[in-house]
Formats: sequence, structure tokens, C-alpha cells
Amino acid sequence: MEPIKTFTSKTVVLPTENIDTDQIIPARFLKATSKNGLGEKLFSDWRFNADGSEKPDFALNKAEAKGARVLIAGDNFGCGSSREHAPWALYDYGFRAVISTSIADIFKNNSLKNGLLPVVVDRGIHAKLVASPGAELTISLEEQTVTLPGGATAKFSVDPFSRYCLLNGIDELQFLLSQDAEITKFENGR
Repeated sequence: MEPIKTFTSKTVVLPTENIDTDQIIPARFLKATSKNGLGEKLFSDWRFNADGSEKPDFALNKAEAKGARVLIAGDNFGCGSSREHAPWALYDYGFRAVISTSIADIFKNNSLKNGLLPVVVDRGIHAKLVASPGAELTISLEEQTVTLPGGATAKFSVDPFSRYCLLNGIDELQFLLSQDAEITKFENGR
């Protein structure tokens, strides 16, 4: 996974509230054991018609959405079941952050472990972002800020361990493996 430090991106706005993980990645795609390719199935039931053609009015299918790395989502994003495939699909599609007024706890934790930054902002900042689809903003995990067009900033919080892992582009296992010398030293001294 790539480190997240500071990046600038345009946004895609999907303001629907209570988007659950089954909408993010429908259950029929959960057979995959690899993260690769899940982005193609992201919001599948909302993005595609029954014949597989794109629904032109869906936010991710619009030309201005291409290349966006930040999803502005409605309240209570990622609710429902605890499927880890949901942040995998968002990450594989190209998103590096999801901004909302609230993000479901299990989804939030799964995101942090898989390179996707969940950002919670207040309703005022969120309303500005929802009103400006495609706006370019800067997210700094180093400073824990979102800078909106025009220069307004909003602070967000991330627990220190998850922040360390995201800044360094590592997951929990990679962190533990990086401590191997110290672990071995401790074990040999017992």
C-alpha cells in the first residue's frame, strides 16, 4: 500500500446517507481472495445497468469523476456488515480517502488497516464539499487537516498507530515484522 502523507485531489460527491458495505461491494463479489480487480465492482448495482453498461447519471461514471482520489460520502458511510472487501474495492478503484460526517466504526477500522483514510468533518465543512462536486482539496495526514478551495481548513483525528502505518505505507503485519530484531532480542533475553 502506498504511504499517505499529503496529497491534492478533486472529489466525487455521493451524498446518500447510510450507504452500507453491500452497496459499496455487493455480496456476490465477496468470493475474491485478492484485492485486485474489486474496484471494477465498486458500487456495481448503482454504477451499471443489467446489461453491464454504465449508468451515465451515477457520480463515479461522470467524466469529471475520473482520477478523483477523494469520495465525499453521506452520513453513516460504510454501515452494515463488516466486510473488508468494501475498503479494498474503494482503494482498488483509486480512492485514498473518504470524507463524511460519520463513518461506521468497523468500516473505519478496516479502512485504516488497508490504506484508505476515513476523514470525519463537521456538517458545515461537509455541506461545502457536497455543494462543490469535483472541487480540488488537499488532505494532509501529517497535519491531520483537509484544506478546501479558498483555503479554509478542517482538522480530523486518526489514532497514532493507524496514522504511523498509513504515513509509512505499512499494515499491522508489516509493522510487526519490522520489529523482528527487537522481538528476537527480547525473546533471547528471557
